[in-house]
Order: sequence, then structure tokens, then C-alpha cells
Amino acid sequence: MSKMYPKLPKGVVLDRSYRNAQPRYYYRAPGRPKVRLRETPFTVEFEQEVACARLGVPYERPGNEKPRVLDRTAVRGSLQWLVQQYKARAANMMALDQLARRVRLLEEICDSMTESGGKRRGDLPFALMEKRHITEIRDTLRTTPGAQDNLIKYVSAMFGWAVENEIAQRNPALGIRKVNAGGRGFHTWTVDEVRQFEARHPVGTKPNQFLYLALFTGLRLQELAIVGRQHVRDGWLKITPGKTRKSSGVIVQIPVLAALQEKLDSLPASNMTYLVTEFGKPFSVNGLGNKMREWCDDAGLPQCSTHGLRKAGATIAAENGATDDELMAIFGWTTKQQTTLYTKQASRKRLAASAIHKLLPEQSGN
Repeated sequence: MSKMYPKLPKGVVLDRSYRNAQPRYYYRAPGRPKVRLRETPFTVEFEQEVACARLGVPYERPGNEKPRVLDRTAVRGSLQWLVQQYKARAANMMALDQLARRVRLLEEICDSMTESGGKRRGDLPFALMEKRHITEIRDTLRTTPGAQDNLIKYVSAMFGWAVENEIAQRNPALGIRKVNAGGRGFHTWTVDEVRQFEARHPVGTKPNQFLYLALFTGLRLQELAIVGRQHVRDGWLKITPGKTRKSSGVIVQIPVLAALQEKLDSLPASNMTYLVTEFGKPFSVNGLGNKMREWCDDAGLPQCSTHGLRKAGATIAAENGATDDELMAIFGWTTKQQTTLYTKQASRKRLAASAIHKLLPEQSGN
């Protein structure tokens, strides 16, 4: 008879170090960073440690041994203390998984050591941080331009929150130029590329349905995976984007264009979600993204993506005269920082078209 082993508590997972194959136990909860468990499994101390991890509070070992703290106790005014305040109080501003991702990077910064003096950065006062300190952290902890810019973005967001809540006097990350400033981001589809996609994926195919749904709604991939008949009423599509659900709470409400409605009417009425897998189930966000990657590659468009369709829609709307406020209403943006890129570019194109004749020299009366 095989030996029976007790089950690990819910949320506890086993991992092994690649270096010495020693078991490591972690507590995982959705939307929160994993917590390392150091007590011996299946003991009273282990159960107490797991309970603390569930509650998100520090755990101290019993006895006279030096306490092992799961979440380092920080001195008020230190960078570590600021990160803890941000983690505890900013949860209502964004999705938990987004906050957890930011906090993981911020805690990595706290645990890193300064270039000069070898001091732990989390123990230093955040009020004394300057731009040079932020750029030093960026260049030390990250190597690729995109990752470096994300680090600055997350640090700036934390300090911006601290200034708004009168915890900090200033944001030392403001004004730091992007490393990847020259990049154009996702490629914007052209009309010819849309036609090339349709030639490979004709009317009636799932890729063609996805194309129209993405292009004529401007929705992000996260919403395209879930949008369905429940979101359309009296010719209007109404949906709350996941990206803004925890922050601004913006609701996108747009009329359904006739060209799109014709596509939607051709879909099976039995499916509440417009886009489903071959098994009739809704796509996951990653699954739909992977499918779109396959569809673009099949059409000979490796440079194209779902987000590029969103950019194409914004470009077309701006060139047709859409204002900043109109683009914000269609695409669910909350500031004009996103829209002015499209409206300014469209305005420049219209001005050039109306002024190009001025390059010609003046003609005589004849």
C-alpha cells in the first residue's frame, strides 16, 4: 500500500531551487505577490505562517530566534515604507493584478543595493531621492529600453500618488526622458493591409468577423474576448473596459455601425459571446491574442496586431475630422494625452493638403 501524505493548505505550492533541489513553499493568492514560507510543512508553526500570509500580515517565528518577517517592517519615511503605503492604499485605483505587478518591481528596487556605499535602497529616505537616483536604479536593474521605461513609469506613478495624497512633496521621476522614445509602438494597419487580410480570410470566417469587430468598435483585446449580445441594446454597444474598471470607471457607449451589425447578425444566435472557439466556448484573452497572431501570419502580415487595428481606427476617425473629445468617447480614453497624437497628425495632413500649392512659384497674368 502506498504511503499517504497530507495535503498542503489551500494556496500553498511547492517549488524547488534549481541550485540544490531543496523544496521551497510559497503561498499564492490571485492578484497578490507570492509569499515565501520558511517553516517546516505540516507543523503548527507552518499553519500559523500560512494564516498570516492569507491575511497579508507579517509573521514572526515563536521562541527566542530572530524573527523572520514576510513583509519587511519599514521605518516611516523610508522608500520601503512608501511602497507599503502605496500597496495598502492604492488598491482601489487599479486592478489587483496590475497593482501586484507594480509592487513586485518596487519591492525589487527596495531590496537592491546602492552603487556607492552598498546600502539597501528601501532603507533610505524617499524624500531625498533625485532624478539621478532614479536613472541609476533604471540602468542598474533593467537592460532593455521597454523594461527601463516601465520602471520609470511605475516609480513615477507611486510618487504621483504620494504627492496627491500629501505624503511626498515632489515626484523625482518626472521629466526623465523615455529610453524608447524613438519607437513607434504597435504598427498601425493600412487600408491595403486590411484588404490583404480580407483576401486571406474572406467573409464568413472567424478571422473576418474579428477584423470587423475590432476595427469598428476600437475595443482592446481584453474586451473583444468577452463582448457579446448582452452588451448591445437598441443599436448601441455598452461595455466597461477592464483597463479602466478600477481607475476612472469609464464606460464605452458607441452606436453599432451598419457594416458591423450585418456581421453580428450573421453569427449564431445561440452564442452570447460573439467570438467563440471551435468548441463553442468563449476565448481567453491570451487564446484570442494567439489566434489573431496566427491569422495575421497566415495573411503575410507579421507586422500587424490587434492593437494596430485600434490605432488604425483612431487614425481614420481623426482624418475624418473626429475631435479629441470624440476620440475619447469612442475609445474609452480618459485624457487628451492619448488623442492629440492622432488629431495633430490628421491636422498636419489636412494643412499640408491645403497648402501644397503654395510651393509653386507665382505665375504671370498670362
